[in-house]
Amino acid sequence: MKALDFKVNGFLFSGISAGIKKDGKRDLGLIYSQVPAQVAGLFTTNAVKAAPVLMDRRRIKGGRCQALIVNSGNANACTGSEGLRDAKKVASLVAKGLGIKESFVLASSTGVIGVPLPVEKVEEGIPRLIETLSPDGWMKTVEAIMTTDTFPKVAGVTCRIKGKTVRICGMVKGAGMIRPNLATMLSFIVTDANIKAPLLQRILGELAEFSYNRITIDGETSTNDTVLLLANGMSGHPPITKIDRDGALFQAKLLRVCQNLAKSVVRDGEGATKFVEICMKGARDREDARRAAYAVAHSPLVKTAFFGMDANWGRILCALGHSGIRIDPNRIDVFFDRMPIVKNGMGVGGQLEEKAAEVIKNKSFKVTVHLHQGKSQFSVLTTDLSIDYVKINASYRS
Repeated sequence: MKALDFKVNGFLFSGISAGIKKDGKRDLGLIYSQVPAQVAGLFTTNAVKAAPVLMDRRRIKGGRCQALIVNSGNANACTGSEGLRDAKKVASLVAKGLGIKESFVLASSTGVIGVPLPVEKVEEGIPRLIETLSPDGWMKTVEAIMTTDTFPKVAGVTCRIKGKTVRICGMVKGAGMIRPNLATMLSFIVTDANIKAPLLQRILGELAEFSYNRITIDGETSTNDTVLLLANGMSGHPPITKIDRDGALFQAKLLRVCQNLAKSVVRDGEGATKFVEICMKGARDREDARRAAYAVAHSPLVKTAFFGMDANWGRILCALGHSGIRIDPNRIDVFFDRMPIVKNGMGVGGQLEEKAAEVIKNKSFKVTVHLHQGKSQFSVLTTDLSIDYVKINASYRS
């Protein structure tokens, strides 16, 4: 979809600069449904949760949402009771300006932790946000949620359900503090499909396990991670009440959007030069496969070897060895793309290793590990760890 194609029946968007960011870029966005929408959400698993997360978790229990205000440049996290009051005040101002129920307004924030939300700037910006709402404002909202992102991340699909055209459009921000159980990530998906909140929540939770929860950049889980899915039913088709043929079609299309958004986060990893899939095969069970895959994907030694284009397969075996799962080192095989580099726990040597070493010079490649312990497998997307990552995060508050 092109930028101008990101239009969904009944949804309006806007994004402005309210002066929260020092660079003057857009930092305040609004998504508005002209009718109350069904809503589903997923939030950070971090025990330290930002004020908007605390508020939204309670509000989505009602299953309805009509507006979402989001700011970048300030996380409104670790701000105590004042932060929660600020989140509620912002939501109240949006509700008043739009003439809707306050409980139908959600809020999200991203940026620096531990700094009070500049409520005055947000309050001054809300009238402009509302005045500039438009079906064409999608990319302005996308720009408003970006922090260290180097490009806007969007995805969209259409399908036919019960004779009606349905659109699903999503946006995401995130480039650092990324690990499974979301990420330092805000992702908002809107659709004109007609589907009730309980089923919507079930579908979103299931699909996250194959998209948002399959990525990691630095093994960090943020305070603000949020995924929200709004469905306003304005496509006009009869309601989807179960995963029948139409429900499965909607689920498949939504999965495509979620996976594309998740992949774009990894491709934009802070300072990243490599896009890497770690595929763990032959594990005793899914949990072993998951733990082994993340042990490799999180290893600073493995990730810096990728950055240096050093085919140091010993670091991969080392990571597997401290993953906590039961393995037989003498049965492990490792491939870079399709080229073998380890067989039965030992390097293949010679020309085969040289060919495998050529693979990691590519910007994108796959590392497949076969444990030969069972039939379970698990894949995760990750990046290398570069000098630029250190520089970006060493001066994030500056």
